[in-house]
Amino acid sequence: MGGASRNERRRRQGAAADRRPAIDRVPGSGGKDNRVKVGIVVAVVIVVVFAAIFVVMNRPWGSSPQAAATYPVSVDGVVVTAGQPTAPVAIDVYEDFLCPYCERLETRNGDALTAALNEGKVKVNYHALNILDARTTPAGYSTLAANAALCAVPAGIWPAFHARLFAEQPAEGSAGLSAAQLSAIGVSLGASPAFTQCVEGNGNAAAITAATAAASANPGLQTDGQFGTPTVAVGGQKIDVSDSDWLQTVLAAG
Repeated sequence: MGGASRNERRRRQGAAADRRPAIDRVPGSGGKDNRVKVGIVVAVVIVVVFAAIFVVMNRPWGSSPQAAATYPVSVDGVVVTAGQPTAPVAIDVYEDFLCPYCERLETRNGDALTAALNEGKVKVNYHALNILDARTTPAGYSTLAANAALCAVPAGIWPAFHARLFAEQPAEGSAGLSAAQLSAIGVSLGASPAFTQCVEGNGNAAAITAATAAASANPGLQTDGQFGTPTVAVGGQKIDVSDSDWLQTVLAAG
């Protein structure tokens, strides 16, 4: 009887063990699952941290939340002057709205320039040129965009329109933006029908071409006898904008 009773108890214990969930019968499996979960969480955190570092390190120099332009704008011929006339520092910027390097300059330094203009530290004379006129099909986008930028001054939308011309810059070799598309951008910024008439008339084309020729022939704006855009000058002499601190240097010298 004693042996039979022990055998019966063993049989019952074995049957009970067979009825337990399978995971309970794998020693240490719960710890392994926890380690796997922790490893996944750590890996995700590492990926997020490195992604954030990459974004910060690759942010264009001088970029910051878009500042609202509060400075005055005027136009004299084909030169747009942004900022207070009495500002202690004057900068000349020669640009072509089809020029990709001009777009990079605007992206890197646009907000910092806006802040300096708002604070009255600087005034900027913008010269919109057409040296890349032949690089659209049909030719002429550089002139059309430069004329539209001039039209934006009396329309009261120049800072925003100037920024949009670079934000929506067409590629070289493309058709460029049409007069209708440029007008639509201006209207979306609050321009009146007079702006559309000015853009479609392209009345500043000859003056823009003459200004381009004059800038190209100016020795103070050349490097090794060559002129190109973007060109930034102070006191009539070209400065090196490949130096990321060029604006701070110019402001400090003023």
